[in-house]
Amino acid sequence: MALLSVTSPHIHKPGNTGAFMRQVLYATIPGLLMLTYFFGFGTLVNVALAAGIAVGCETLILKLRNKPIGFYLNDYSAVVTAVLLALAIPPTAPWWLTLIGTAFAIIVAKHLYGGLGMNPFNPAMVGYVLLLISFPKEMTTWLPAAGLENSVTVPAITDTLNIILLGANPDALSGATPLDAFKTYAGQPEMLDSNAILHGVFAGFGWEWVNVAFLLGGVYLLWRKIITWHIPVGMLLALFLLSGFFNTAVDADNYPSILHHLLSGGTMLGAFFIATDPVTAATSNRGKIIYGFLIGVLTYVIRTWGGYPDAVAFSVLLMNLAAPTLDYYTQPRTYGHRKPNKGLAKSD
Repeated sequence: MALLSVTSPHIHKPGNTGAFMRQVLYATIPGLLMLTYFFGFGTLVNVALAAGIAVGCETLILKLRNKPIGFYLNDYSAVVTAVLLALAIPPTAPWWLTLIGTAFAIIVAKHLYGGLGMNPFNPAMVGYVLLLISFPKEMTTWLPAAGLENSVTVPAITDTLNIILLGANPDALSGATPLDAFKTYAGQPEMLDSNAILHGVFAGFGWEWVNVAFLLGGVYLLWRKIITWHIPVGMLLALFLLSGFFNTAVDADNYPSILHHLLSGGTMLGAFFIATDPVTAATSNRGKIIYGFLIGVLTYVIRTWGGYPDAVAFSVLLMNLAAPTLDYYTQPRTYGHRKPNKGLAKSD
């Protein structure tokens, strides 16, 4: 009689890194479309530009490292990094900003540590934070959402290309984001009530639908089993609990509502696409929940009392540091053992 020997991990269907990464790219399409609808063609230009730069940098470094170029390019990890970074930066970001951020993400944050699977920090967020700290003006210049006022429309593709590629001044088109607006006018009820960007259907105008679109993309990733629910639920639960407490029990004029936090800025993009990076996140189920929850806590703390209106990138990078420790203390119990083994067993 033949015996079937099955060992973990159990793979239930064929797959490879490239196939999984392509699913992530497909899942970003709803959010990309909403960003384009409300803020113009700049995001599409940034995505195309970042993807080209990422592939070029990846090819160069692989060549220098004597690695098979075609094999590693087919994992699409460089393109995913580029797309996530491009989705996070303003649509009017100049071309050189995308170049610096993408090149730094691929060359330094990824390959300096040995390439895919070896990097301790999320490369896209490393590139984003570098840009935010180094070029705060360019990284906080967002267009007002189309339809915010009767006169607000997205710029034509030619105007967009002039801003991004030729350096035309976008200041006349710039406006605040919902997170910026609330942080600026916190404690001033009349200003909060009169600021149109804070009053969409149920959250910040335009941004609410961008976040809903990324939420739909996240549900797709869950359905395809590309990610698990633990990190997104942990992060969103922390934001829900903290924003609900401070808004209802402390002061609604100084602390925005639950929906404002959940559906503004990069919340859903961060929860489903960035925090769930399998290389830099915690890997045990309990560790993932704690990891996501603490990202949510840090995001709320920095948004509320820190110097930046959005804080997903900083929160993810800080928790990247803690991921190995979380895995160490949350290992599941191995079958046949009374408790999980932590660390290396001592030799006799």
